[in-house]
Amino acid sequence: MDPGAPRKIIHVDMDAFYASVEQRDDPTLRGRPVAVGSPAARGVVAAASYEARAAGVRSALPSVTALRRCPELVFVRPRFDVYKAVSRQIHAIFADYTDLIQPLSLDEAYLDVTADRRALATAWATAKEIRARILTETGLTASAGISYNKFLAKLASDQRKPNGQFAVTPAMGPDWVQALPVSRFHGVGPVTAAKMKRLGIETGADLRAKPLAFLEAHFGSAAGWYHAIARGHDERPVNPNCARKSSGSETTFDRDLTDANEIEAGVLRMAEDVWTWCERAQAFGRTVTVKVKYGDFRQITRSRSRPAAVTTRDELYAASLELIRAVLPAAAGIRLVGVTVSNFGDAKPKGPTLPLLEPPSSRPPASSA
Repeated sequence: MDPGAPRKIIHVDMDAFYASVEQRDDPTLRGRPVAVGSPAARGVVAAASYEARAAGVRSALPSVTALRRCPELVFVRPRFDVYKAVSRQIHAIFADYTDLIQPLSLDEAYLDVTADRRALATAWATAKEIRARILTETGLTASAGISYNKFLAKLASDQRKPNGQFAVTPAMGPDWVQALPVSRFHGVGPVTAAKMKRLGIETGADLRAKPLAFLEAHFGSAAGWYHAIARGHDERPVNPNCARKSSGSETTFDRDLTDANEIEAGVLRMAEDVWTWCERAQAFGRTVTVKVKYGDFRQITRSRSRPAAVTTRDELYAASLELIRAVLPAAAGIRLVGVTVSNFGDAKPKGPTLPLLEPPSSRPPASSA
């Protein structure tokens, strides 16, 4: 490959993945608005079909709100074992085209196809063949963005959804970015987009017009990234060995809780979920964070970093309980708790896993949303 030639990056994004799997496996759901999640009063939508999205249903929407927007909405419980199995099928297809695959989640990934392993001549043809194989082998559709860097490829994959593809060439990249709202940019969340709007930045062109010094004054260490993407620049490689930065689990309770035993039991249940992943992945972190969301949607977190990684279940339990007890007794009803482990290193478990600790209450803490 010519070191000076543009890279060929594809971002593949499955279309409404969880909901599409459910519609594929249950023909009675096809063409109907489907939400993956819990219909309970405290439930949350995990994913929505395109029919549901047309009615204003989105992921992370409270179930009661989703049902108000779409009374005919059909809820199905998530089947993550099935979604993971389908994801493995899709990644096996990717591997026929490149070794440079960087998964972002079960349903999307970056592929660097600069080497053109299948001699298809263009990244466009490669993306088209990959999407066709996904449809044939899984019965599901995917969209793709093709460009010379990851930032533009991810933006491009949204351009022709569902079941389409779009390319941003080096010649069109900088001008194309200028016409887009900054709220679409990867790395610009709702809070940052609102801040940018207050500063007169609503499009890529507005962002590009701001000097680096201005961006540094208002956005600190993120300024360099914003300055680069406003010009269509992104030098990040597709990294197949990109380490996961954290593992977390959270649950929404069926009702707001004030009882300490019930709240602690919920935290321990989430700690157990996280420990299961850490043990399976052999990834152990030094930082434990507990998240609390109150009934009025106020949210707080409590974190503690240790000198060494948490390498047993009991250590994680103890750290999680210490953090949640720092906010107990609850001043108001708690609707959600979560536990996250981050700051991973190369630590290994300290011998066999200890038995599961008994929760402080035998009552089931909650159903996961």
